[in-house]
Amino acid sequence: MLELGAELESHDLDKQPLSEKELNELMGARDYRLFLNPRNELYRHRKMAEKPPSKTEAVRLMSRAPNLIKRPVVVHDDQVVLGLDEAAYRKLLH
Repeated sequence: MLELGAELESHDLDKQPLSEKELNELMGARDYRLFLNPRNELYRHRKMAEKPPSKTEAVRLMSRAPNLIKRPVVVHDDQVVLGLDEAAYRKLLH
């Protein structure tokens, strides 16, 4: 995003994990499963691809294990982009 000329405010989820309330607000009506990081060990161990947790359980797990959240999370106004997606970043800026 920086190379696209955007200024970013950074939030280190490892040092300041999001609360369950903050995660629910961030997700809004979006599919919570998009926020789960399939590369995370807990995700793979629990076979979340085959048996996704409920939204309540997923939010609880993500608030306690921030690495379970797909990153980066880029928020601009009411739009959220998860993961490295340069095309989506460009759309946010235009």
